[in-house]
Formats: sequence, structure tokens, C-alpha cells
Amino acid sequence: MNHRSGFNALSRTTAHRRAMSRNMITSLFRFERITTTKAKALEVRKKAEKLITRSKVDTVHNRRQAARYIQDEKILAKLFTDIGPRMKERNGGYTRVVKLGFREGDAADMVILELVDFDINAKDAKKPAKATDKKAGDKGTKKSTNKKTDEKKSKAEVAAE
Repeated sequence: MNHRSGFNALSRTTAHRRAMSRNMITSLFRFERITTTKAKALEVRKKAEKLITRSKVDTVHNRRQAARYIQDEKILAKLFTDIGPRMKERNGGYTRVVKLGFREGDAADMVILELVDFDINAKDAKKPAKATDKKAGDKGTKKSTNKKTDEKKSKAEVAAE
């Protein structure tokens, strides 16, 4: 008997479904949290968990198998150097699906697909550090209130570099 061996085609052609799946997997590993529909999340979750399992053992074969789904080399490196080692002690269940409610317009079930060890506070802690660096470097410079003038100045600065 061949029970539960199917998948959800998501009303898309094979090429479209494969491209969408690869893009969503790459985004999940880049941001470690994505918002999508429930059906897409459940399909992407299957392949993402298999890739995380492969990333626990950093071999050439595993990297090449993962590269079939992740074309971005930086994200592939992050998977094997950061995400895989973080999940080393965990035996499956690397992702979590959190329900958000229904999308306005078509009432689709919306969810957040995230890695289990995703930490919101760690992301927020990095942002204020950058803001304080900018404030320290801008002492003594006068800020313009005209947005058009600021855009022209920034374009001129970029061109000068």
C-alpha cells in the first residue's frame, strides 16, 4: 500500500512549484522566519527539514545535494556553518508553523514558518547597535529638513565614491 506518499501540487505547474519551493527555502534560511500560506508552508517545511538534517554533517556530497535547492552560495554556507551546527543535538522538528489568521482579500490561512531556535530578541539587539554608531558619527553635522535636497546630496556622495 502506498499511503501518504503524495504531495500538494498547490495548483501550479511542476516548474513553477519547484522554483517557488526553492525560493521559499532560500528565504527561510536567509531570514530564519517567513510569512506564507499554510499549504505552502507545509510543503516547504518537508524539504527544509531534510536539508537541515543534511547540513548537520558537512560533506561535499551533502553540500551538492543542498545546492540543488539553494542557489545562493552565502545562504548555503550559512546552512552548513551556522544552522546545521545549531541543530546538531536536535532529532528532527527543526521548524515551527505559527498560525496568524486569515489573509484579507481571499481568506487564505496565513502562517509564520520559522526555525525552532529563531530568537526575535537577537535580531532586535543588532539594530540599535547600528543606530548608535550612526549617531556617534554624525555629531557636528547639521541635518536638512528637505527630503529632495537630502536625496540629491546622497546621490552626489555615491557618485563621488
